[in-house]
Amino acid sequence: MFVDSDTVNEFRSEDGAIHVIERRCKLDIDAPRLLKKIAGVDYVYFIQKNSLNSRERTLHIEAHNETFSNRVIINEHCCYSVHPENEDWTCFEQSASLDIKSFFGFESTVEKIAMKQYTSNIKKGKEIIEYYLRQLEEEGVTFVPRWTPPAAAPSLETSLSCKKPAASLTVVVPDPTLKEGLSSEPLSTPSGAPEPTAGTPDDKLDADYIKRYLGDLTPLQESCLIRLRQWLQETHKGKIPKDEHILRFLRARDFNIDKARETMCQSLTWRKQHQVDYILDTWHPPQVLQDYYAGGWHHHDKDGRPLYVLRLGQMDTKGLVRALGEEALLRYVLSINEEGLRRCEENTKVFGRPISSWTCLVDLEGLNMRHLWRPGVKALLRIIEVVEANYPETLGRLLILRAPRVFPVLWTLVSPFIDDNTRRKFLIYAGNDYQGPGGLLDYIDKEIIPDFLSGECMCEVPEGGLVPKSLYRTAEELENEDLKLWTETIYQSASVFKGAPHEILIQIVDASSVITWDFDVCKGDIVFNIYHSKRSPQPPKKDSLGAHSITSPGGNNVQLIDRVWQLGRDYSMVESPLICKEGESVQGSHVTRWPGFYILQWKFHSTPACAATSLPRVDDVLASLQVSSHKCKVMYYTEVIGSEDFRGSMTSLESSHSGFSQLSAATTSSSQSHSSSMISR
Repeated sequence: MFVDSDTVNEFRSEDGAIHVIERRCKLDIDAPRLLKKIAGVDYVYFIQKNSLNSRERTLHIEAHNETFSNRVIINEHCCYSVHPENEDWTCFEQSASLDIKSFFGFESTVEKIAMKQYTSNIKKGKEIIEYYLRQLEEEGVTFVPRWTPPAAAPSLETSLSCKKPAASLTVVVPDPTLKEGLSSEPLSTPSGAPEPTAGTPDDKLDADYIKRYLGDLTPLQESCLIRLRQWLQETHKGKIPKDEHILRFLRARDFNIDKARETMCQSLTWRKQHQVDYILDTWHPPQVLQDYYAGGWHHHDKDGRPLYVLRLGQMDTKGLVRALGEEALLRYVLSINEEGLRRCEENTKVFGRPISSWTCLVDLEGLNMRHLWRPGVKALLRIIEVVEANYPETLGRLLILRAPRVFPVLWTLVSPFIDDNTRRKFLIYAGNDYQGPGGLLDYIDKEIIPDFLSGECMCEVPEGGLVPKSLYRTAEELENEDLKLWTETIYQSASVFKGAPHEILIQIVDASSVITWDFDVCKGDIVFNIYHSKRSPQPPKKDSLGAHSITSPGGNNVQLIDRVWQLGRDYSMVESPLICKEGESVQGSHVTRWPGFYILQWKFHSTPACAATSLPRVDDVLASLQVSSHKCKVMYYTEVIGSEDFRGSMTSLESSHSGFSQLSAATTSSSQSHSSSMISR
């Protein structure tokens, strides 16, 4: 709490454009009484220096601690400036550092107190600025003219001067730990501006946008979103999900950026590999699912969340698994989740508030031991695992009705695989308890309660029933179908080991062709190289220890460059090596100058990273393959396009569709190349 201050130094330039004032500020710290007693102080003192330059329209605020400066070093810097491309925007940057050298053995406690105080001060600072802006408006000051020489001594209000009324300013404070300023973010929204569109890059910090599309966020949560979004923009070349989806992963990991980033990158790679973004447009459920899967969307709950009704007790899970297989059921559940995301977006627009999750109503009447068939439970656990990993925080509430006696057995089997945050959203009712106080009426309007639950609304969800055994398929047929479902992807996976790069061969017949690539670094750091050779490498052998190719559970590994080949004599480098970090998504192209053979290589990144003149073979590094730190994973797609069909870096590449059509603000449109392009497999 600010108590008092004394002016130490003050300077004004002759023209009044520059005003520098230095103060010694007295603060009361909300710390435990014992800590204050040990430290021997009731107040702490900070030196604050404010530098206002009305000519440049900047305000710099620097502060450092005077008290305990030999034990604790605190430095803070804030800067207000005018956006270089839009004078109606005020940019705000803030950074701070805390270095606790020693503090009577209470270093950890002091650090926690400092972080808590700093967080609350950020919020308080925003409230103070808004308070004074309102006070100015009440006094009739709605416009502060820009400084022009000569002028009266400038005041603090000059730092906020802009062409728009002061009352229209909405101040947003990013994370103080950010060392790089977010100078491209607006603090002011021009009056009369249209409602922000979700996902546009210029409105991310706008308070109305946050309230309208994201919900209540603390300053630190808002900062986590900004930082993770910026990282995704830098590493994924703009192909990033909307803020709503990024927030789901942050909330699922309690806003731990590192954990959220890891799980989100894995999920984005998974979506890309299996083309989940297009599942609603390209995949249609088999007739068996349409007839016997007892689930469907049904209006919305009292909070505006889309409502999904599942009559699990009436569903023949064994028959569905025997007729369709595990993968087809999983794909159907994924399509339901994608539809749920779409409905959440629609309801957000309809209700005018953020709706990021849905409610699921599960009717268990009819549940019996048949539903505990082992392959069926295995399929259910697999579905839960995939959904938990890729659709976090999408379930707002789960209402389980008419739970029978066998339900505890099923719950014991599946509950360990459900996230703790998700389990807390479960409400379980036995018998007709859902009709009493605290039951269904607390969450769903009476008018839309389904008829099979004694409601008045006709529910179009299929009734399920037994799947005819004539529709059952053999284990071999199901296995082939499962394989087909999850190999329908243009991407391939490969493992890269220390000393054993992964290489693919592309033959070019016509010079000036364009080799395009799109790959994700799923694990580890790699170096990407492109080589050219006039002669073809020997095809890899897979039947001996000295083989060029090995396989692993995480993907294949193929080496083509012979150990006796020499760089500069047998093959040459045509592009500079590109170092790619874990989590990055890389797209690019190379216009070929000569016909012949081109080798794309993904190599383990070690220091220093350089092109080796001779590459160790697989039999030289078998001992190191078990070391996880020596293994990287990439997922890639390449295509060769004729120069006449190439329209820019990625516009003709099929994988440019991976703009996350269901998740990102705008998709990347492209037309398929109709030339006889060769796809490297």
